[in-house]
Amino acid sequence: MLHAYDGRCAVTGWKLVNGGGRLEAEAAHIKPVEKGGPDSVRNGLALSGTAHWMFDRGLIGLTDSLDIMVSRQVNDPSSVEAIINPTRKAIVPCRESERPHPQFLAWHREHCFKH
Repeated sequence: MLHAYDGRCAVTGWKLVNGGGRLEAEAAHIKPVEKGGPDSVRNGLALSGTAHWMFDRGLIGLTDSLDIMVSRQVNDPSSVEAIINPTRKAIVPCRESERPHPQFLAWHREHCFKH
């Protein structure tokens, strides 16, 4: 999954690598497997640790057109806005078959994102 994203965080755009060659971005499920989500690239995003934490807690989310949304419940919105890549859209794979499926993005907005 990280290969599809070239190791780059979909939210920040960062491609950080440690001295041992390990990527900072990690594979994150959009709809958790324990909630019935498949373990597939279409149900995943490459996210930095902080972006993954915020996504899992519903503090950030994605529209079907991949615009990055920030919850009104974020206590420090200017800091969150500062780490979002300048396009304000998720950076996703070029191949349509590897991009986040709208069904999973909708599930995340309905069940996780704090509006």
